[in-house]
Amino acid sequence: MKQLLYSGLHCPFPSQINKHVDVLEESALEWVLHFNLLSKESTYKRFCKSKFFLLAASAYPDSNLEELKIASDWLSWVFIWDDQCDLSDLGKKPEVLKIFHKRFLEILNGAEVTSQDIPLTLALSNLKERTLTRGSLIWFHHFICSFEKWLQGCIDEANIRAQGIIPDFDTYMLIRKSSVGVDAFLALTEFCHNLMIPDFLRKHETLIQMQFLTGHIIACCNDIFSASREISSGDVNNLVLVLHEQLKIPLNQAVNRVTEIHNTAVQTMMDLETSIPKFGEEVDAEVTKFILGMHAWIRSNHDWYSQTGRYQSLEGLELTQNKRCS
Repeated sequence: MKQLLYSGLHCPFPSQINKHVDVLEESALEWVLHFNLLSKESTYKRFCKSKFFLLAASAYPDSNLEELKIASDWLSWVFIWDDQCDLSDLGKKPEVLKIFHKRFLEILNGAEVTSQDIPLTLALSNLKERTLTRGSLIWFHHFICSFEKWLQGCIDEANIRAQGIIPDFDTYMLIRKSSVGVDAFLALTEFCHNLMIPDFLRKHETLIQMQFLTGHIIACCNDIFSASREISSGDVNNLVLVLHEQLKIPLNQAVNRVTEIHNTAVQTMMDLETSIPKFGEEVDAEVTKFILGMHAWIRSNHDWYSQTGRYQSLEGLELTQNKRCS
């Protein structure tokens, strides 16, 4: 199965690692334990095997230590909540999710925590406070908007699970654009690498398309590597399963199709880079760094799957790869 997953994915961007990686693992674990986010032994083991700190250190290779710690804790928070949505009944209750998400956004927009708040909400408040000590309010507003899109993607996926259906290709791709969360992760690239991206660049069609492709590439990679787990857990929000159902093809062929989609998107993104106009020396430097941040995220996400135990604990896809839909 590893050969099937790794052999065909094209990733031309270089692997990098932040020089502070050695201190990040302990810092990341201390933070989630401080806020009691790993209350069960199974949750603790899953977190340790996941190695989110490695993903952060590779995605933000040039970050200073304090910004890197904050970004790493954001990733930990996002993945812990993502597991709640994917692996529990909560992931089939969109109306309940909306209540939690409303409170999360209230906290990010300035509300004070109360004794009624859950540990994840308390941790989120801490993240907001730490982030604002080093990031501007204007940037943080942009980050919140991206974060809110990801939360909506989680709700949309919960709606699909609640209906008990496998979505069609177009529906899935629309939802996945938000649920992959890459817009928020790239906003953290700005934060970690001290970038100043002006509004006109955020609205530039080529950069919008490149950011979309970054998320698309990462989503395809994720769906290939997480297919085993999601088949075992009964989750239908996966492009491999969508193509398996819609095209009536074996799972191994569906994996190959997703690989082709991934590789085409990588090439399209590289072609787009050559069409970016010049904006002036200072702005061009920021654009270059932001695009390198996209490269870093694509590469770090790809590499992380060979380092993490997050997707290796359930039955392998090869056991069902030739199964056809009835």
